[in-house]
Amino acid sequence: MRKLLTALSALTLLGLAGFAQDAKKTQEVRTPADQKTAAENANLTNPVKASPNSLAEGKRSYSIDCAMCHGAAGDGKGDLAQDMKLALHDWRDPAALQTFTDGDLFQVIAKGKGKMVGDEARMKPEQIWDTVNYVRSFAKKDSPPKPKEDNPKN
Repeated sequence: MRKLLTALSALTLLGLAGFAQDAKKTQEVRTPADQKTAAENANLTNPVKASPNSLAEGKRSYSIDCAMCHGAAGDGKGDLAQDMKLALHDWRDPAALQTFTDGDLFQVIAKGKGKMVGDEARMKPEQIWDTVNYVRSFAKKDSPPKPKEDNPKN
């Protein structure tokens, strides 16, 4: 009986080790493809004009899928982000969006990044582009005032 339990334990451990190796191989296989896709998408041009209709659709998608972390106002202070202690971009600040192309934003929304889950399975490409337009609109509104620096000369 003891030999049987030892043999079953060994087989279980080998099976788990094999599973972990298969998962690692799968991740290794996906990584170069994901990097290629990210580079290709960074150069994409948004085919959807930022019309009132596009912004309304983008706002709807953003409210459902993004605001819980990125905040309803795009300030990066959504309830879930605060609970998870995440430091997210303040999309109201034009400088925060300056380094992102529309293709970069499309890629992040579609595929996810870090702890963020991608939405490509739930959203059509046009919906993602509408969301990109809406995210860009945060920086076009009145930007939040920058905190004043303490000036000892005053």
